[in-house]
Amino acid sequence: MNNTSPTTPTPKPRKAADKSARTRAREFALQALYQHLVGRNAAVDIDAFTRDLAGFHKADSAHYDALLHGCVAQAAALDALITPMLDRPLAEISPIEHGVLWIGTYELQHCLDVPWRVVLNECIELAKSFGGTDGHKYVNGVMHRLAEKLRPAEMLAAPSKAPTRKTTAPPAAA
Repeated sequence: MNNTSPTTPTPKPRKAADKSARTRAREFALQALYQHLVGRNAAVDIDAFTRDLAGFHKADSAHYDALLHGCVAQAAALDALITPMLDRPLAEISPIEHGVLWIGTYELQHCLDVPWRVVLNECIELAKSFGGTDGHKYVNGVMHRLAEKLRPAEMLAAPSKAPTRKTTAPPAAA
């Protein structure tokens, strides 16, 4: 017997059709960066291959270009920003997490039209979709620290909505 009423909507997984063009661009960029990190393939070769994948026409190709070519060109600088935020050597980070961190760091630096919270959320979702079981938690922690470093004024203007702890005792009942 079905225990849900016919009028109660059930949560549905996010359909591919619901994804924005930029979200799709990030997904394709992550796949391309994975090929670069693991296979050491040249960005131009990866780019040609990726553009032929099903669904690429729905992605924001300009954002994809910026992410792929920007991350590959600035790999050393991105790694230099990421490494101090890690609790282990960069070589121990999975290629998926490494690519996600490159994308997030690049966007925090160069895509100032994307709010820091959106960058963090998109990175967490990429790690959930493509990474290991708890990789998204690690990515969240690292990306939050990078956002504090790279976008401090923006973070102060729109702080996290995390609950705050009370540091004083509640008033005594009268």
